[in-house]
Amino acid sequence: MTQTNESAANGRILALDVGKKRIGLAVSDELGLTAQGLDTLERTRIRDDIRALQEIAARWGVNTLLIGKPLHMSGDESRQSAYTRDFAERLSGQLSLPIVYWDERLTSAEAERLLRDSGASIEQRRKAVDRMSAVLLLDSYLEYSRHHARVQDEEGADVG
Repeated sequence: MTQTNESAANGRILALDVGKKRIGLAVSDELGLTAQGLDTLERTRIRDDIRALQEIAARWGVNTLLIGKPLHMSGDESRQSAYTRDFAERLSGQLSLPIVYWDERLTSAEAERLLRDSGASIEQRRKAVDRMSAVLLLDSYLEYSRHHARVQDEEGADVG
């Protein structure tokens, strides 16, 4: 299931940077203006991962899942893309929430750069990179959504 930008802006969005060992998490505020990093979910079993994400979604009142779509630099899907899509569809089915897939190319590299520039140690970076990636993913989506809404408002204002 995929969601349009307009309806995603009407509540909290939970962003997931899905990896095999960890899932980076970030949540938006209700107005879709800011992204807040949440504790990274250390993966165990898929059932346990989904249960933990259900609890997080319920606690934050999430109405949309934003899933990072791992693509090659060429734009082609990777093996991780198929794995992520399968996981997201299982999660969406359990939570009954719509999914928005969002290009996550370079979010991990940007997160690493930001953490390195901040002076974080290698151990601190390792622990924070997934969360930072999810925040960057969500920030990118929120910025796109705000821009898209402004363009629509401007086009609507020209009519009349």
